[in-house]
Amino acid sequence: EQIYKIKSSGINAEWPLRPGRMLRILQNKLNRRCYQQLRTLSLAGVPQEELKTRPVGKDLPSEAEVVVIGGGSIGNSTLYHLGKLGANAVLLEKDELTAGTTWHSAGLVWSLRPSDIDTLVIRHTLNLVKCGGEIELLTGMDCGFNNNGGLFIANNKERLDEYKRLQTLGKYFGIETHVLDPAETKKLYPLMNVDDIYGTLYSPEDGCLDPSTYVSALSRAATMMGGQIHCNTAVTGIETEEVRGRKQVAGIHTNRGFIKTKKIVNCTGAWAPYLSQMAGVDCPLVPFRHAYVVTENIPGIENMPNVRDHDLSVYLRLQGSGLSVGGYEPHPDMLPEGVAKDFAFGLYELDWDTFGFNVENSTKRVPILEETGIKNTVCGPESFTPDHKPLLGETLGCRGFYQGCGFNSSGIMLAGGSGRELANMVVHGTTSIDMFSYDVNRYHPDTTNDQAWILERSHEAYAKNYAMIFIHDENLAKRDMRTDPLHDILLSRGCVYQQRQGFERPGWFVPDKTVSLEKKKYDWYGSYGNEKHMDYPYRDYLEEDYTFGYPKQFHTIGAESDACREKAALFNMSYFGKFYLSGPDAQAAVNYLCCSNVQKGPGSTAYTNMLNKNGGSETDLTVSHIEQCPETGNDRFYIAAGGSSSHRDMCHILNVIHDMKFDCTLVDHSADYGMLSLQGPESRSILEKICGADFSNASFPFSTHQLVDIAGHQVRAMRLTFVGELGWELHIPSSSLVDVYQTVMAAGKEHGIVDAGYRAIDALSSEKGYKHWHEDVRPDTTPLEAGMAWLVNPKLKTDVDFLGRSALEEQKKGGIKKRLVCFTVKSPVPLVTLEAIYRNEAVVGYIRRSAYGYSVGANVGWGYVEHPEKITLDWVRSGTYQVECMGEKYDAEVSLQAPFDPQNLRIKGEYEEYSKKYAQSHRLS
Repeated sequence: EQIYKIKSSGINAEWPLRPGRMLRILQNKLNRRCYQQLRTLSLAGVPQEELKTRPVGKDLPSEAEVVVIGGGSIGNSTLYHLGKLGANAVLLEKDELTAGTTWHSAGLVWSLRPSDIDTLVIRHTLNLVKCGGEIELLTGMDCGFNNNGGLFIANNKERLDEYKRLQTLGKYFGIETHVLDPAETKKLYPLMNVDDIYGTLYSPEDGCLDPSTYVSALSRAATMMGGQIHCNTAVTGIETEEVRGRKQVAGIHTNRGFIKTKKIVNCTGAWAPYLSQMAGVDCPLVPFRHAYVVTENIPGIENMPNVRDHDLSVYLRLQGSGLSVGGYEPHPDMLPEGVAKDFAFGLYELDWDTFGFNVENSTKRVPILEETGIKNTVCGPESFTPDHKPLLGETLGCRGFYQGCGFNSSGIMLAGGSGRELANMVVHGTTSIDMFSYDVNRYHPDTTNDQAWILERSHEAYAKNYAMIFIHDENLAKRDMRTDPLHDILLSRGCVYQQRQGFERPGWFVPDKTVSLEKKKYDWYGSYGNEKHMDYPYRDYLEEDYTFGYPKQFHTIGAESDACREKAALFNMSYFGKFYLSGPDAQAAVNYLCCSNVQKGPGSTAYTNMLNKNGGSETDLTVSHIEQCPETGNDRFYIAAGGSSSHRDMCHILNVIHDMKFDCTLVDHSADYGMLSLQGPESRSILEKICGADFSNASFPFSTHQLVDIAGHQVRAMRLTFVGELGWELHIPSSSLVDVYQTVMAAGKEHGIVDAGYRAIDALSSEKGYKHWHEDVRPDTTPLEAGMAWLVNPKLKTDVDFLGRSALEEQKKGGIKKRLVCFTVKSPVPLVTLEAIYRNEAVVGYIRRSAYGYSVGANVGWGYVEHPEKITLDWVRSGTYQVECMGEKYDAEVSLQAPFDPQNLRIKGEYEEYSKKYAQSHRLS
């Protein structure tokens, strides 16, 4: 009675604690200590001792090529895949396998996610664990996968639209799914309350993995591939050394001795920050107490699919003849101080105040739960990250130290594919698929050094785990941490800001300049005693954007786009990364790094990609050859990179310089400079007016740069465009940014200049065919596949070597099997990416990037079409195409070039010629 006084008030009245249930829960609590000491996985029915029967190394080796730390699903998967690649690898576990967070995982596996990369990662996991899959064929052991299917519940039309979007993507990946109405859902799951649902998505390929059986099979497979496993081996320190100015892993200290190694993979989950601290690197994750309860037997529940009700934020996993019931409450128990280092096979007492949210919502969906007893409560640590994506890859702060952690309670289903890609990173230095969304270097150091940012963002990611995924979703946590000097000025002019890597950049500008669009202090969604903001215009504008239809600001963004095409628009792009590369080998370094010709001399600016050894695009940026260093006379290059990936770009450049032993340095000056982009037919007139200089084609050619004077400030003007207009980028010392902005706007007033944001850039660049890195071009696509042969062919005709050259040469000989093409679709709903592409009724790809093209009056989507043997341009052109958007197919026009101004007449300032040529085809003519 004393124990449960704390929670007759915490459990919803619809699920009261009856005396029999109270006794069962009390018995469970009294037996908890014994339960933990015996280390028996009662949830799975598999004793932990069975894991000790696997082959393990007895003597700790003195040297290893790779050391994996952590004996959970991620660590064992990584060890297995390292073995497949021929690496001499060792796994260390301070206790026994699965002792951290793996052993108590619910083990749910959902084959479809609102991300092509997540889906690819999970596909590999399923290929490993399914009956007759890779692991079983190798070891003869069952992986413990119960293929009972999965059911997503939609309580409204918009949620069902989201599921239809998933179903459409699934058609490309060959994943069977069915959209069911309430009656069909009831037939499939008789115990479910379907009175308030709109429909469901059923996926027969889903299921759940028993963690213990899975890791037992994985560890056996890993040792069969030559890997060693050493349990009861605690890491006590990491040895590092300095190699050519960079810190590098040299070895690892344990309670059983020292192992010399140059590569460590940190797969320790919630304990990863401890290991990271040993290496002197950041690890932006926060452990949470995550819980579920296991019910007693429920008649009729056998063989039912697992359930995810995203709107109620709960999941129901089949557990023998009962259910495991859990979810993601808005007020979770965070563990900001971390988990105890010696915490193994441990659980916390369940906080019914917190968990009551899941209790109430689960009984709404499956009412019989109200009458069902609880067999076990499971509350253990799980690690969560600021954007709900894992942390994978080599860290900038310590070469050879790789992260493989932060799996946001999805480690079981992501382990297979993530382990494969971690092994690829360690052995090959790159991945087989685009893992940027998992890359540990995707975060800017200003964010990972800010504990408040990590806590707030991780909480928001947890609380929104089951929220609908919209392509323009914005965070509310920890805003305004990185701003430029124009922030408040643009805010007063109606700017609705977006945040990228902690930096505030303009999204669009509202016509009503009187509304307050300030970002308020994070309210934790009303949790932990905080009052939720009631009057919050900025949040209201964002929520108007959360739709699978055309948003309310559709015409506002269109007006910015039209102004850029017809007159002039000024874009604040100060969030870009800006770097100086200099030194005796600076020219040699950029020659090797860049796939295009960057040997044009001072005054030149080149758009380029930097490739990996497979020819895939690792970066997308511009390189300007600027004045020599006055002190040394060495070459200097100014590199400008998109702010969303600039830190990762910097890491790539530094690693290549280090690996190739180039004598040069890269210095980050991102905070020292702002960047304004003036674009449109009137841009030349405006700049000539304020600079008193000649900006004609002859005096200022495209893809060149000059130092100019604006309002007494020295500005580096670059003739470039990302929207397809006559225009210049202005790179400005941050202290001069406000003066230059005000001067340009004042001079441009008579020319009709407007402020414009990134939503307009998305629209303008899409219809012009300018590529976005991580969408159109990625580490798993080459410039030849992206239709960018013009970028690499000139350099391939020379004898200048560059990273990825040999792969491109081989690809040119053998041909490509996929090609990026453009689709214009006139549909009543917008394209929102991931739509399946049909050629002659067969699925051949999916949309990677999309935006409405205001100048062409249609949705513009870019996607790769695929052929099993070889893509030819005739094959692309000869097909009849459709794009499937949320279950409906729409006719699409295919093109190998941009639908807007494919001859680049406007970029040259030839507007009269453009109007003559495209008088009938483009609205703006």
